[in-house]
Amino acid sequence: MNKRELDPQSSPAAEFGAFLRESREQRGWTQERLAGLVGCTSSHISALENGRRKPTRRIAAALDGAFGTSQAATFKHKASDVKYSALLEGFAEFVIQERRAVELRLFELGIVPGLLQTKEYATAITAGAVRRRSITQDQADERVRVLINRQAGLRREPPPLIHVVMDESCIRRIVGGGAVMAAQLDRLVEFADEPTVRLQLAPYQLGEDRAFDLPVSILTLPDRSLISYAESAHQGRLEREASAVTAELASYYQLQTHALSQADSVAMIRELRRQL
Repeated sequence: MNKRELDPQSSPAAEFGAFLRESREQRGWTQERLAGLVGCTSSHISALENGRRKPTRRIAAALDGAFGTSQAATFKHKASDVKYSALLEGFAEFVIQERRAVELRLFELGIVPGLLQTKEYATAITAGAVRRRSITQDQADERVRVLINRQAGLRREPPPLIHVVMDESCIRRIVGGGAVMAAQLDRLVEFADEPTVRLQLAPYQLGEDRAFDLPVSILTLPDRSLISYAESAHQGRLEREASAVTAELASYYQLQTHALSQADSVAMIRELRRQL
């Protein structure tokens, strides 16, 4: 059985998985026995419990039948929470690995990376999505809650090494009004002063030489293995294939080489802060 630590607060999929595992273990069932009861494979049960797979309506109904909760539809309701979660595919597992990582490399464009956002900035971003009706208020609250938990998870000893390259658009796009943006820029300057942090800006002048066109995160785990996570507006992808992640890492090194130095990046941030 592939058992791993799962933070139920990291996402609805993680909460579903933790609940399923607890329910199964309380009855003394193996994953194989539960799989036989609901008509799937033990690897499917493992993926559900690890938050790597979302429950379907059929599986949720079968689980309610197996655990005797059909009348309350307990697993159906929890599966619905997963279906309508604002978190993208692969993100829940990425968050788990992020808390283990000894080194993080982040690239973002358009908005400040989540791990560096103030709560007010993050709330303004999600409020905009609610006004556009792309997510609900509950989903907005979920995103902010997960973000705060992620930030808290990085305040550990020893702290991870964090490399951040932001496209210049991240600091020039005003989010939440002048006061919110000013506080966010102050936070970036404070962040850059941390001894385990390297913060750089990728200026507009890079043009087509910018290595990435989508946000990407590359994690180095304690055993020095690498994983990456990239996402678009509607899709997330967790990559574990060593050759693919190594190629992304090489591109990240190229990006760092072409980006502004940390000193010049902080100077640009401070100048924009002065103008607000």
